[in-house]
Amino acid sequence: MSASALPRIGDLRPGPRDAISDVAGVTVGHRTLAEGPVQTGVTVIRPHAGDPFRDKVPAAAVVLNGFGKSIGLVQLEELGVLETPIALTNTFSVGTVAGAQIRDCIAHNPETGRSLPTVNPLVFECNDGFLNDIQRLAVGEADYQHALADAGADFAQGSVGAGRGMSSFQLKGGIGSASRLVPVGAAMHTVGTLVLANYGRQPELRLAGHAVGERLAALVAERAVAQEPEKGSIIVVVATDAPLDARQLRRLALRAGAGLARTGSVFGHGSGDIVLALSTAYTVPDRAERAMPAVAMLHETQLDGLFQAAADGTEQAILHALWRAEPVTGRDGNHRAALGELLSPSLFS
Repeated sequence: MSASALPRIGDLRPGPRDAISDVAGVTVGHRTLAEGPVQTGVTVIRPHAGDPFRDKVPAAAVVLNGFGKSIGLVQLEELGVLETPIALTNTFSVGTVAGAQIRDCIAHNPETGRSLPTVNPLVFECNDGFLNDIQRLAVGEADYQHALADAGADFAQGSVGAGRGMSSFQLKGGIGSASRLVPVGAAMHTVGTLVLANYGRQPELRLAGHAVGERLAALVAERAVAQEPEKGSIIVVVATDAPLDARQLRRLALRAGAGLARTGSVFGHGSGDIVLALSTAYTVPDRAERAMPAVAMLHETQLDGLFQAAADGTEQAILHALWRAEPVTGRDGNHRAALGELLSPSLFS
């Protein structure tokens, strides 16, 4: 089954890349570590080409289920802005990547933590320990820098970067992305999504509304594994060029949960499900002497199309993560097959 034949979720048109980078200025980079039992990495999302410590980006997060070890959410909730790029990695590498973000900020702003405020690093994680020997602590600060330098509008999806060791529905998970174009009055806005998919029980998998999980389970010699309780996680990043404030962005982030649920997730006990939403329509200056932006926010009654795009885009991004992943064998010979090895049009009948 070709990628072009994959179902398109919803009736909104995708952007030219069908990726989060269709939101102008947003770029994505990876560092992938793939050698024997080390199957992990870092993914970085840059909200714009400048320094987010100086030109902060409005953002908000929603915790659908809090089984996670992220850094930076408390200040994000209080102030409603990003101060660093968004980093994704494995659970045991959160501290290392946060340290790299701090060092990078100091390099560009030498008075950080002295005459300037400290920086709030923002790192999200999922546990890739089934495929990756997570105790090796293989990710280093240089890997974050590599991913940051790699950031571009065109980027790989699937078993790359932070997604290298991730599993979804007892299949290979990883990085997926999508976008939707939303008419709002006379304007056309873009909503882009990116997921780090590492969740789900195979019997519960639904693709574009089709309950394919049980049929897939029959094709994979992992029926005992498929009955495990939910122990994974997913991170969803939603970006838009629509002018929204942090409160509205929190509302937008919440709608990604609808797309996640459509795939078969019940936000299980052991699943850390977190959504971050950001707007690129304006930035907030770091210092009082710099003028605050004068931005007319969208009216609440104009948000429904963006809500639909967040839900549909999240579901589509998860499908892309599953489809574009390649099979991976890692720690102790643990293996995850890829959806593309098993998928056939009959599964959608």
